[in-house]
Amino acid sequence: KECHVNKFVDMTTFVAVVDAKSISEAAKRLGIAKSVVSQRIQQLEKRLNTRLFERGRKLIITQSGYSFYDRCIHILEEIEIAETEAATNNCHLTGRLRLSVPMAFTERYLASILAKFAIEYPDLELDIEATDNFVNLNDENFDAAIRLGRLNSSSLIAKKISVNRHVLCASPRYLELHGVPEHPNDLQDHEGLLYILREHNGMLQLPVEGELQSFRIRNRMRTNSGHQLLAAAMEGLGVTILPTFIAAEYIESEALSIVLPKYTPLGGDISVIHRQGHRNSNKITVLVNYLRESIGYPPIWDQIILKKLQEIDHSY
Repeated sequence: KECHVNKFVDMTTFVAVVDAKSISEAAKRLGIAKSVVSQRIQQLEKRLNTRLFERGRKLIITQSGYSFYDRCIHILEEIEIAETEAATNNCHLTGRLRLSVPMAFTERYLASILAKFAIEYPDLELDIEATDNFVNLNDENFDAAIRLGRLNSSSLIAKKISVNRHVLCASPRYLELHGVPEHPNDLQDHEGLLYILREHNGMLQLPVEGELQSFRIRNRMRTNSGHQLLAAAMEGLGVTILPTFIAAEYIESEALSIVLPKYTPLGGDISVIHRQGHRNSNKITVLVNYLRESIGYPPIWDQIILKKLQEIDHSY
């Protein structure tokens, strides 16, 4: 029994290190000493007889680490779902739950999921505001927010729903006319379709050998709408970064092509965040598990192009 407990602790620690991309940051999030985190990772690698990280100036996860991470996420989520289902079995949710949700993701997937959630809990009043601005949960009257991307360290509780993949892409017609970039440095000769809230400085951020770097691209269009970026890319106006929840079906139909697969942009996660000890924490927990079950891991849209995404992962 103690062995199983230790395995779950080691898995949780390993996932925290991968998510934080740092042993020291993971230790802060877990509320334990850095030395304890290091010791758990070393013991885990010894038990598995494989290296999960490449140690150096940057902590880089190995291919074995990626595979183990995916398994850990699934196992830990199943445990949490099982515990939540047991704790909230036949629970009756009432009252109001005010949510801040991202615009494009809501239009494409979240709206229907939340509508079905409302049917599941008819006495729960949902108050939903769609905005791509990051609301301050400490200052504004929201119970929780659904966030896409990497989260900054804060006093808020973050519960991961699934992965939020991004791809650099363009239409085959554009690439035929302008050529296919082979390295991020080649982007300076290409037309860029830029998301204002992410690429406000006209630069694309891409990982090179485990380190995030900025690359210049021409400014063909700037917008705060993911769907506008999609439409512009489909019309052959340039190269853009899109989340796979928007791009997947067009990648599957080959209306869009993935560009620079070895330098895939970092998308972070889909998460629900809320304040510690919030009065509606039980409602939020039920919502989190409903979203996890509805979206899946990998998410339902990534399953459409899973083979292409696996090819990208194996190209590192």
